[in-house]
Amino acid sequence: MFKALVLTQSDDTIQAALDEFSDDVLPQGEVLVDIAYSALNYKDALAISGMGKIVKSFPMVPGIDFTGTVLASQDARYRVGDEVIATGWGLGEKYWGGLAQRARVPGDWLVHMPRGLDAFSAMVLGTAGLTAMLCVSRLREADVTPASGQILVTGATGAVGSIAVQLLSRLGYRVAAVTGKADMASYLQSLGAQQILARDTMSKAPRPLETQRWAGAVDVVGGDVLARVLAETHYGGAVAACGLAGDYRLETTVMPFILRNISLLGVDSVYCPPSRRRAAWQELSERLPENFYTQISQTISLSEVPATAKALLSGDIRGRIVVDVRAD
Repeated sequence: MFKALVLTQSDDTIQAALDEFSDDVLPQGEVLVDIAYSALNYKDALAISGMGKIVKSFPMVPGIDFTGTVLASQDARYRVGDEVIATGWGLGEKYWGGLAQRARVPGDWLVHMPRGLDAFSAMVLGTAGLTAMLCVSRLREADVTPASGQILVTGATGAVGSIAVQLLSRLGYRVAAVTGKADMASYLQSLGAQQILARDTMSKAPRPLETQRWAGAVDVVGGDVLARVLAETHYGGAVAACGLAGDYRLETTVMPFILRNISLLGVDSVYCPPSRRRAAWQELSERLPENFYTQISQTISLSEVPATAKALLSGDIRGRIVVDVRAD
């Protein structure tokens, strides 16, 4: 038997409760994993709250990522005892996810733990770390280098933003960070941000073109913030967009694209090809200092997830929330 946080629906209300299950109720898949850690992501919080229609069917175990050890495998790539990471692929939405002590998944959804990471540090990174690394990679592929100029990160106190700030700083970029939390300036500076901007200043709807300020950007907010970032990006610059924490809509013009030759780069981590995932995880394992993992994370138990989900949606959480699925 194993414990899991399970979501059920009654009328239009979502209930989240801990329950116990046997392995035979797990979905089909080639690899059975003993989960060590999961995480509470923004999407998980939306699922638990019932906002956004994240969950496709009930009952559902949320959790879009996890780390753990292989207990049984019908996939030759994975042996009993292998440490693995899972992110995306519909976990916690269409397929039972990581906020549990066990999971059974297709082998294609797993990545071997890279050298330099363990189960905890890999889940401090998780989906957020993978997404941040993919954004940085897209900017580099667009020839945005440290010599190009300053890079902007929006939603910088969130998980993706925090990791992006640290990664970019470690790679030699000059980073400006946008936050709505004035008391988080020292936290962002400790991650490597050299300039802190108030969210209010970046939320004002822009003119078609504004003064050029950024060689590139990582945006997790969308809406007017992304529109302003585009209007302020240098000639030949690029913006990697990976989130919609502020708004899924984007009201802009073609002028930044046709007059300044900038690129808007979409970044998805859910269905990212395995080869690109492996490369991103390998670089993540090499780029971040040891103290980073405790600096941006807090650890909670499964029973604390519902209350923490509310705090996350209210904007009261910084960094990454790791869930120790074995903790009382």
